[in-house]
Amino acid sequence: MTQILIVDDNPDILEALELLLSLHGYRVLTAENEKQALMAVAHQSVDLVIQDMNFAQGITSGKEGKSLFKALKALNNDLPIILITAWTQLETAISLVKGGATDYLQKPWDDNKLLELVAQYSQKSQTKLKDKNSIENNKNSAEDFIYKSQAMYTLIAQAGKVADATVNVLITGANGAGKEKLADYIHQQSPRFNNAFIKVNMGALPHELMEAELFGAEKGAFTGANQARIGRFEAADGGTLFLDEIANLPLSGQMKLLRVLQTGEFERLGSSTTIKVDVRVLSATNADLTLAVQQGTFRQDLYYRLNVIELHLPELAQRQADIVPLAEYFIGSDYSLNDEAKHALTNHAWLGNVRELENACKRALVFANNNMLAPSDFQLASSLVTSTTNEKEHIEQVLIKHNGVIKHSAAELGLSRQALYRRIEKYQIDVESQC
Repeated sequence: MTQILIVDDNPDILEALELLLSLHGYRVLTAENEKQALMAVAHQSVDLVIQDMNFAQGITSGKEGKSLFKALKALNNDLPIILITAWTQLETAISLVKGGATDYLQKPWDDNKLLELVAQYSQKSQTKLKDKNSIENNKNSAEDFIYKSQAMYTLIAQAGKVADATVNVLITGANGAGKEKLADYIHQQSPRFNNAFIKVNMGALPHELMEAELFGAEKGAFTGANQARIGRFEAADGGTLFLDEIANLPLSGQMKLLRVLQTGEFERLGSSTTIKVDVRVLSATNADLTLAVQQGTFRQDLYYRLNVIELHLPELAQRQADIVPLAEYFIGSDYSLNDEAKHALTNHAWLGNVRELENACKRALVFANNNMLAPSDFQLASSLVTSTTNEKEHIEQVLIKHNGVIKHSAAELGLSRQALYRRIEKYQIDVESQC
């Protein structure tokens, strides 16, 4: 069982995180200060550390977190460390990511995002321990993907070849198909795998903050910029930057991004000092960028800079051979699927792709009466569709099922709320009529 160490001086946070992780099958250790944390790592088997940046009341500099991080890395350089940080320590956290920290989350954190990071990095940690002497253990392999379809065999082979190159890659495909996972695979297989892998979801950022997020900002550059901060390009120097939902980048930011891709140079907002970085850019989108270029909302020269090589992830419904293996992976070895469940899953449309399938499997484990899962456990009856069924009708069915609640409907479809809103607007669906 994966063992996780939580380090925080706040007993309430320790209790909350311990409860959250325990409910999801993790063994949890807690420490309130640097000494306790180092003792735990030195004398017990720890697969992952989640640490705060401060351990004394009234201290907000982040120096304690930086000190603990370095001490933990001295004990075990391969130990994954996730930093929990407030906005005031964000720059310090990003600098630690460049120095080898696994990832960071800002307070207040999102439980689902935290669990995703824990699942991702604790699994990698255990894989490394199995063969510590092999450098290849620092890389993900194609075995991290669950697939049987010829389309995925071809795609993974292409990704492996692309990884060794230094060119920029555009990953296309529908929401939930696995674009971020493919980007992570490319980075881990690349010569930069020991350096930072920084991810930015362009669709989740307000347009007015995108440039500051990517390129950094000096103190006073905009309202609320109370101190200088580095951007994601600086944080990714020497490594890889993944720009998800790249179509959401406004034209003002596109010009600056184009310059960075051409020269490696940029300035922070509010500064005239030029910064030069060495960053490989992977980007992803579910939008039609060629159409966006024609409509004038996306620069053609930037499109060609990003799209040196394009890798397309097929929708899950187009690679049906992967559905049952993926479902069996998500439900785990303690459960199995009967023949009717396999048939129902294979013939479902999966508009939300792998993400929707994973959510359906999680629900099935909650409602299952025994270890042999049936179609009723997946609650697919009301939304079982064929590939010829209209997407609009399927979305309307799910909205009706959840009385028009966007959050629950998006979760069942495996879409983000923003993605569902875009589809509602596209198909002109009257949400109130679905209540």
